[in-house]
Amino acid sequence: MIVPVILAGGIGSRLWPLSRANYPKQFIDILGVGESLFQSTLRRLDGSGGVADPIVVCNEAHRFIVAEQLRLSDKSACAILLEPEGRDTAPAIALAAMEVLAQSYGDDAVMLVLPADHQIKDTGAFIGAVEKGLQLCQNHALLTFGVLPTRPEVGYGYIRKGEADPWGGFCIDSFKEKPSLEIAKDFVTSGNYLWNSGMFMFRPAVFLNELALYEPELMEHVTHCHEGIKTDLDFKRVDTKVFSQCPAISIDYAVMEKTDNGHVLALDADWNDIGNWTAVAEASELDADENSFRGDVCASECNNTMIFAESRLVAAVGLNDHFVIETADAVLIAPKEDAQKVKQIVSSIKNRDPQKIESHVRVLRPWGWYESVCISERFQVKRIIVSPGQKLSLQKHFHRAEHWVVVKGTARVIRGDEEITISEDQSSYIPIGTVHRLENPGVIPLEIIEVQTGSYLGENDIVRFEDSYGR
Repeated sequence: MIVPVILAGGIGSRLWPLSRANYPKQFIDILGVGESLFQSTLRRLDGSGGVADPIVVCNEAHRFIVAEQLRLSDKSACAILLEPEGRDTAPAIALAAMEVLAQSYGDDAVMLVLPADHQIKDTGAFIGAVEKGLQLCQNHALLTFGVLPTRPEVGYGYIRKGEADPWGGFCIDSFKEKPSLEIAKDFVTSGNYLWNSGMFMFRPAVFLNELALYEPELMEHVTHCHEGIKTDLDFKRVDTKVFSQCPAISIDYAVMEKTDNGHVLALDADWNDIGNWTAVAEASELDADENSFRGDVCASECNNTMIFAESRLVAAVGLNDHFVIETADAVLIAPKEDAQKVKQIVSSIKNRDPQKIESHVRVLRPWGWYESVCISERFQVKRIIVSPGQKLSLQKHFHRAEHWVVVKGTARVIRGDEEITISEDQSSYIPIGTVHRLENPGVIPLEIIEVQTGSYLGENDIVRFEDSYGR
C-alpha cells in the first residue's frame, strides 16, 4: 500500500504578485492548464494500483482551499492535517508518518511524500520510479528521488551519488547546497550528481525510528501533537503551543544527511520545481521567439520574455529575457536571471504594505469570496459572492455600519431580532453594533454590493457568535 503525503504549505513568495500568503502558488492554475499545482499532484498516481487516499498537510489558513480543491478534483483525503505555523518539512512529515501508522494500513505501508507545487509531465516515468522505489523501501531504505539534471542550475540543491545498491538506486554520498554557477557546471559535467527534488519514500516506522535517533526533541514534540489531535469538520488540528516548540528543520537536515539508510533513485520524468517565474516560463508553451504570453498581451520585438496579464492590457516593445507579471493591484518586472531575487523585493514590500503580500484584491472565504471595489478613509465598497447554500458567520461590528444591495440571487438576512429575505434591487441596512448574518438560500451564487461606513474598516473589527466553518 502506498500512502501519498502531500505537503501543501508555503507561500511561494518568489512567485509574487500572483502567489500571496492567503492564496499561494500551489492552489493557483499558474501554468494555465485548467487546474492548480495541488490538483495536478492529487492526480499524479491515477491509474496506479494499491494507492490509498492522500494525507494532506497544509497551513491552517488554507484548509478550506484544500477541501474545495479536493472536491473539485473528485478526490477524498484520508486526513487533512493542519499546521498552526510553518516549521519546515521534518515536523510535517513526522506528523503525517504518525497518522499513517494510526490508520492501520499494515507494516508494509509506504509513505510517498510529494510537495504540492511540482510539475511532472511524464507521469508514466514517475509511476515507474515509484514502483521501483517500493523494493528499496521494503528493505528499510529512506529513499529520495534525484532528478537527472538537464542544465547547470543554481536554484536547486544537489545529491552526490554513492555506490549502486542492489535495487537499482544509489546510496547517498552527500547533499550539496545550492551551488554557484561554476560549481553547478562541474556537478552536471561529472555525471555524479542529481537535483534534490524534495520527494521521499519510506515506511513510516523506519523514518520515525531515525528521527527519534537524530532529532529526539522534535520527535517528542510531534508525538505530543499527534496524541492531542482534535477533529474539526474535515480537518485534524494539533496543539498550537506544542507544535510551535518543534525545531524548524527540513527532513534533509534532520534525517537524510545523517542516516546510513539514505538512498537515491534517479528520476527522468520531465520534472520542474515551479519555484520562480523563470521556472514557470520554462514550463509554459513558447512561441517562435521563445516568448510566453498569457492574458491580454500585445508585444512587439520581444524575445525570451514572459508576460502574464491578469486584469488589463499589457503592451511591451523590445523586451529581452524579462518577465512581466500584472495583477489587479501590482505589477512585477524583472530580468529572468534575477528570478531568485523576487523574494528580496517581497520583503521590502511587506515592510511597507503587508496587505499586498497577504492577499489579492479578491479574497477567498469558505462561503465564497469578496473583493474591494473602492476604499477611502471612512467608507469602503465591496463586491461579495456567496455560494449556494452557504452563509457568513453570525457577527457584529463595533466601528462600522453596512448597507447590502442585492444585484443577483436571493439573500436571507438576519438583522437583530428579525429575519428577512431580499432579492435583486432590494437592500438591507445593518447599523453599527447590530448582530447580523448573510445567507444564500438559493441555487445560484448570491451577489451583493456592500457599502461600509465608519471610523474603522479593518477585517479584524468582527465579533463572531456562531460560524459554520469553525473560525
